Amino acid sequence: MASGQQFLIAPEKPLVKRLGKKFFHKLPKRAGVYKLRDARDNIVYVGKAKNLRQRLRNYRVANPETMARRHLRMVQEVVRIELDFCPSEAAALKHEAKLIRELKPKYNRAGVWQGQPQFLTWRFGGEKIELAIQEVPPIGWERYGPLGFVAPRLHASLLRLIWLVMNPEAGFGRLPHGWANGKFVDAPALNCRERAGEIRNILKDLFWGHPESFLVWVATAIRSDAPAFEQAAVMADVELIQEFIANRRDREQSTSQIALL
Repeated sequence: MASGQQFLIAPEKPLVKRLGKKFFHKLPKRAGVYKLRDARDNIVYVGKAKNLRQRLRNYRVANPETMARRHLRMVQEVVRIELDFCPSEAAALKHEAKLIRELKPKYNRAGVWQGQPQFLTWRFGGEKIELAIQEVPPIGWERYGPLGFVAPRLHASLLRLIWLVMNPEAGFGRLPHGWANGKFVDAPALNCRERAGEIRNILKDLFWGHPESFLVWVATAIRSDAPAFEQAAVMADVELIQEFIANRRDREQSTSQIALL
């Protein structure tokens, strides 16, 4: 989970190999929606951008240090990219949402299914923190959302990662019963001991401040000598947090840009 490492072998550029450098040089600096297709002509991902050239150039390098594992798999499958131009990013956002709901692309997660709004909520009591998913956050609980269908997975990943930071000697295999499979009581409570203030601040950073600090906080506490299966399980939770951070930034950028229209 360390960042800034030097690669002995340059990261791959599968899309540059398939589509050519000229494709990326000629991309328009326009708002629109892009559709990524695989060898069977299936649309595997739909995205939107204010500047299509800037956004799609991010897919040129399959860098495992900066790209989520799911997206690394995705760029290996893509053989064609289609563009739908839109008059504004607000229009692109609506068009993207419509296509995702209709097509349910393989690599899209957010927005594929519409469901009841769900908030991630938490509250501190003494040395404990309770984390829950609630449609209507009660008075006295801090909240983030609404998040929709991703809320249960984010809730589970946060609980596991915070517990591991609190119990570094225990390891993933000694999580409370059911936690590894995402089975929790209504509002699981974590004993923060004297670190309640630290956890309160790290959650504020994750949702409203500098979210990378949460990943650093986790990385410095997780055992590097854990068995391979434990490391893989932890990385799956870390990747979900990374994806949440990326989506949060996209939403914030879209909101700020739409407000200026």
